[in-house]
Amino acid sequence: MFTGLIQAVGHLQSRETLGGDLRLHVATGALPIDDLQLGESIAVSGVCLTVVAFDRASFAADVSNETVARTSLGGLRNGAAVNLERSLLPTTRLGGHLVSGHVDGMGRVGDIRDDGRSQRWFFSAPKKLLRYVAEKGSIAVDGVSLTVNSVDEYGFEVNLVPHTVANTAFASAAAGDSVNLEVDLVARYVERLASTKDWT
Repeated sequence: MFTGLIQAVGHLQSRETLGGDLRLHVATGALPIDDLQLGESIAVSGVCLTVVAFDRASFAADVSNETVARTSLGGLRNGAAVNLERSLLPTTRLGGHLVSGHVDGMGRVGDIRDDGRSQRWFFSAPKKLLRYVAEKGSIAVDGVSLTVNSVDEYGFEVNLVPHTVANTAFASAAAGDSVNLEVDLVARYVERLASTKDWT
């Protein structure tokens, strides 16, 4: 589990195909990894990946074909900025919201407008995901925990404060870029429970 509070911006060093799957090599930037262990989970732009190798400045993770198909990771170019967050500990402050790292689908960056010192960002999203997005609810965009300002049939809008823009991969994002979306866990489970209420 994660909080959606990004710890560092890394970048994709390289990618390789192994037995039909993808392996990514990610430079960790300022991410603290002194105690990193094999098998640990790291969220890479909102996608929970398992560390299969690492050194003092990078790690490698395998990406299945399912993950390639459902996230933006398969389309990343070498050098692309990625948001990084290590999995939370029982003692971690939950400053964002509970994020699983299981991406529900992709959206795209739309309009970006200044709003005082902040920015208003609009993200288009598939209608099948928008049913789970609520005004003033939480959503993870490329792993960043954000509060929804408004939502319509085409997408949703959020505010990004200067700190968020400066300390995430949003600093290098532009209109048209693909983003990974994870809706609130509660919304998913409420729908699942409602759909199985007649099971006995």
